[in-house]
Amino acid sequence: MSTRSRGLLTLAVDVGLTVALYYALRAAGVEAHTAFVISSFVPGVSVVSDLVRRRRPDRLGLYMTVMMLASAAVSVLVHDPRLLLAKDGWFTAAGGLWFLVSARGERPLAFVFTRFILEGRIGPNRESWDVLWERLPAFRRIWRVASVMWGIGLLLDAVVRVVIAYALPVDAVPGVNTAQYIAFLLLMQVAMNVYLVPTGVYNRWSPLYAELRST
Repeated sequence: MSTRSRGLLTLAVDVGLTVALYYALRAAGVEAHTAFVISSFVPGVSVVSDLVRRRRPDRLGLYMTVMMLASAAVSVLVHDPRLLLAKDGWFTAAGGLWFLVSARGERPLAFVFTRFILEGRIGPNRESWDVLWERLPAFRRIWRVASVMWGIGLLLDAVVRVVIAYALPVDAVPGVNTAQYIAFLLLMQVAMNVYLVPTGVYNRWSPLYAELRST
C-alpha cells in the first residue's frame, strides 16, 4: 500500500472510529463530556501502531501525534461540552497559522508533508526533493504558495467548525464535523490540483525542470 493510501486509510479509521465510539457511548447512556473524553483517545491507537511498526513516526505522523495528544489533554481538562466541540476548530486554526508561518521558513509545511508522497515520482530523473529545492526557485515558490493555500483553507475550515460547535445540538456536531473533514479534504485536493497541474510539477518535460534537463 502506498504512503498516500496508508495515510488516507489511517485518517478514515481514526475519524470514523472516533465518531462511532462517541455515538455508541451516548446510546449506552454515557453523558456527553465523558463520551468526548473517551472517544478523543481513539486516534492515539494508530500512533501507537505506527511506533510499534516503524519505531518512529514520520514528520506528518509526529504533527498528528502532537495535535491528538493536545486534543486529548484539552478533553480531560475542559468540562464545557460546547468548548470541547469547538476545540477542533481552534486546533485547526493553529494548524492553519503554522502553514502560513512556514511559507516564509526554510521548508514550508506543504513541501515537508508532500515529499513523503511524491518524492522519487516527479522530476526529469526522479531527483531528491532536496536537489529540486536547492536548484529550482520556481519549485520553492510552488510549495510556499501551496502552504499559503493550505493555511487559508484550514483557517476557513476552523471558523466553520467553531460556528457549528455552538450553533447545532451537541450530539449532532460530531457527525457534522466528520462530514466536514471529508468535504474539506476533497475541496483542498481539487484546489491543490487546480494549482499544481498548470505549474508543471507533475510533468517531467515541463519548463519547471528545464534547468535540470539541460545539465
